[in-house]
Amino acid sequence: MPRRLQNVYKVPGRGRHQLRIAGKSIPGVSPLADEVYTVDFKKRQKENEEKVEKVMEQVESKDVKFVRLQFVDIHGFVKNFAIPAERLEDALVEGVLFDGSSIDGFVDIEESDMIAMPDPDTFAVLPWRPREGKVARIICDVYWPEGKPFEGCPRLNLKRVMNELAEKGYMMYCGPECEFYLLKQDPETGEVEAHDEGGYFDFYPLDRAEDIRREIIFAMEEFGLEVEMSHHEVGPGQHEIDFKFADAVTTADNVISFKQIVKAIARKHGLIATFMPKPIYGENGNGMHVHQSLWDPEGKENLFYDPDAEDQYYLSDTALYYIGGIMEHAHALCAVCNPLVNSYKRLVPGYEAPVYIAWSPKNRSAFIRVPAARGKATRIEYRSPDPACNPYLAFAAMAVAGVDGIENKIDPGDPVNENLYEMSEEERKELGIEHLPENLRDALEAFKEDEVVQSAFTDHIVEQWLELKWEEWSEYRERVTKWEIKKFIVY
Repeated sequence: MPRRLQNVYKVPGRGRHQLRIAGKSIPGVSPLADEVYTVDFKKRQKENEEKVEKVMEQVESKDVKFVRLQFVDIHGFVKNFAIPAERLEDALVEGVLFDGSSIDGFVDIEESDMIAMPDPDTFAVLPWRPREGKVARIICDVYWPEGKPFEGCPRLNLKRVMNELAEKGYMMYCGPECEFYLLKQDPETGEVEAHDEGGYFDFYPLDRAEDIRREIIFAMEEFGLEVEMSHHEVGPGQHEIDFKFADAVTTADNVISFKQIVKAIARKHGLIATFMPKPIYGENGNGMHVHQSLWDPEGKENLFYDPDAEDQYYLSDTALYYIGGIMEHAHALCAVCNPLVNSYKRLVPGYEAPVYIAWSPKNRSAFIRVPAARGKATRIEYRSPDPACNPYLAFAAMAVAGVDGIENKIDPGDPVNENLYEMSEEERKELGIEHLPENLRDALEAFKEDEVVQSAFTDHIVEQWLELKWEEWSEYRERVTKWEIKKFIVY
């Protein structure tokens, strides 16, 4: 088993805390620019003060009685605590102190005090909660009590990366396609099975979740998510609902909101919604294809489009080098974008998931596809991520890898327009096409060696991530499955 990294807060934590109090630099945290996203605590307080009245008007007009202050842990799981609506005004300006010692990827008990600082722009009423005495939510960033940004906050980390991109002249837009399964669970055995027998684009009666998707869409719209399309996916009980692209931080917020909505509405109907990468053997897994592009910091010009580059599919050099960066760091990216041991059961041939590192302007068997739209809609589609990832971490890693390709002019090579699944191993080898990691261990090893992808995160996040993921891998290796018993009990 690989050596487990020490939690940096178990011994050096006190020293780092003193650095923060003294206002000195924090190891692994770059200077935080404010051109795009505000992370400075006092500036956030001032901005929030200007928005308090508007938020409190919504609280009163919508009869909100409780507000859930939400943030995510290192895995991307939503954590929250509720406050009475009367306390929200103070919370928006001062933040709310909470104990972070029991949150994965945060801190130990000797440094447990943290501040949840609400983002007023994320205020939304939870549509599945009671209509009288309503409950709202608001997404928070996490700070230390002295007002320094917490190095382990995934949302602040993404803001840091996006600010650094802005300094280089880029703004990242992205739009994910999150797939999920609706499952029925036997109350006695706990076994699960698909909710219906539908397939791709199927209609009732094969698709039995039309009304559930409709209810999900209504809830998404109440949250402010603009829905573009919904349909039944390839697997039985599998679905996809796409929402409009936005800047990276807003999109990460929207992914978290979307998953909350889907799970809550499914539970109302007695079903389990899962974004697990491969929940059913023999069926397609859940992917999260991420459409992405770089724009100028004002969001006026798509830097991936070149109207004069007919010989390279009207893609700019910036776009091609960005693709080259994603391909160059593909193995390490998997440790973040495909974060579970289960993720690699999706990334196998035969189930429409990418397996080989190549790009194409049209080929859906490729790791990166370039959709046909051009002009302001020019973008790439990174197809290997799955919806179990923490979107704040995943988008940060993608951005850093892509921009590394631009800065180092990494050539992605020629596009591959043939079906990669039907090529022989020799044919792929001749073309220099590599295979994605086959398990979490290989991805973590690649991540450990890739300083570029690690630079998308603070030292705290890197160390905590590796520790937690190596624990997951070790636990997985020790498990004996029903399949093994059935297959090998005769020996």
